[in-house]
Amino acid sequence: MDREQFLAENPLQVHAIVQADNRIVLKDIQELYSRHVDCVYIDPPYNNGERYNYYIDNASHSEWMERMRVTLELLKNLLKEDGSIWISIDDGEMHYLKVLCDEIFGRDKFITTIIWQQRNTRENRTTFSNNHEYLLVYSPNPEAFKRRRNLLPMTSEILARYSNPDGDPRGPWQSVTANVQAGHAVPTQFYEIVAPNGKRHNPPQGRCWVYNQERMNREIAKGNIWFGNDGNGVPRIKKFISGSVKGIVPETLWLSGFAGTNKDAKNHLQRLRVYNKDLFETPKPESLVSRVLEIATNEGDIVLDCFLGSGTTAATAHKMKRNYLCIEENMETCNYIRARMDKVIEGETGGISAMVKWKGGGEYTYVEWK
Repeated sequence: MDREQFLAENPLQVHAIVQADNRIVLKDIQELYSRHVDCVYIDPPYNNGERYNYYIDNASHSEWMERMRVTLELLKNLLKEDGSIWISIDDGEMHYLKVLCDEIFGRDKFITTIIWQQRNTRENRTTFSNNHEYLLVYSPNPEAFKRRRNLLPMTSEILARYSNPDGDPRGPWQSVTANVQAGHAVPTQFYEIVAPNGKRHNPPQGRCWVYNQERMNREIAKGNIWFGNDGNGVPRIKKFISGSVKGIVPETLWLSGFAGTNKDAKNHLQRLRVYNKDLFETPKPESLVSRVLEIATNEGDIVLDCFLGSGTTAATAHKMKRNYLCIEENMETCNYIRARMDKVIEGETGGISAMVKWKGGGEYTYVEWK
């Protein structure tokens, strides 16, 4: 398919790989995609001076900054009000990129910096073993993004904190303290609690009860205060899993067990048997991109990546039933991406396939932007 055919069809319901200079494509779709993209994830060249098989990553700092400026300004216009952009980067240009993003998106549009443990082995040949990279996250409207962003599933570690030692019919619960610091307390928070067995409890020195006495008595009557297995324990509040928020707020430290490593990604690509093992030296794992999409998007949302590289964003978005528009300039790289996507459609089992129960299916469009 060529450019004219693509633009004439329904590009908002899209599974597309575009072979072209991303600046050309982004300029051409400005009007059509304006405020329609839910999430941008990009993994641009880091400008680290390294020589890779298909490009040399050693532009001057000013050249790199100008390329990023043009690209980010074009991407900014495509994001929905509650959308987000996530940018992978390492130490070399990270701080300059942060200032550039503040300038383009606005300092008040900054969401967070995520630290990703991209390797879990030690590098002994360097002054420090550098084991992490960053993701910078911005949104046109941080409050709107906060409302739309998804919580992550509760981990087995968190679920293990809940139990039901008293056989409460409301199900598993955990106890939390019933007293708080007294610095901002009011007089009604200082009183003596009488437990059901008659034992009396006063708040510790410098502390007060979290509820006033009337509220505390109601909570005791409802069975919401725990006094230990023998009834003599310090009062604690029962928090039921059934009444808890169904998920956890994402953290900013993404360890390898949570988001994978470059090595995981490389092993995955090699097992697909469609890659020259030396083509992509630091590919991103599907588990990293899936965490971005899990937090920032839902099924059917539009994901855009204009530095597609090894094809991870397209493969991950496809498996997670997102719409995607992904751009890659290098023809040789695109050949490998197409082979990877064919494997995805066939139902390959690597990456996040097991996690999302991927069995294959769907299709994608390959566009030569002419």
